[in-house]
Amino acid sequence: MIQNQINFSNDQKTPDKDTGHALNNEILKPIWLSVSEAAKLGGVQAKTIRRAIQYNYVKYKIVGNRYLIDFPSLIIYLHTKTKLKNKLNQFGLGQYVDKWKQDLE
Repeated sequence: MIQNQINFSNDQKTPDKDTGHALNNEILKPIWLSVSEAAKLGGVQAKTIRRAIQYNYVKYKIVGNRYLIDFPSLIIYLHTKTKLKNKLNQFGLGQYVDKWKQDLE
């Protein structure tokens, strides 16, 4: 069981789905990922993502018969447990962060 449980119920303030996330007065469209894309980016298995959907640990929507996961909520979820965070850093997007930092310098 996750100690710091994430609940994305309707009573919490979330960004407007139509306008996206606002950053520096720019409107950014939200990034929605399929289950397999979320698993690859997170360095975890698809069943881990499906379990997160089942327990409402990530924000998601259903389009047709497919789940789409909100990218920021995925990253927040992957930082809730040390094991998930390590997988993100070793097998997911985190493995490229040091290279990106070097490219910026």
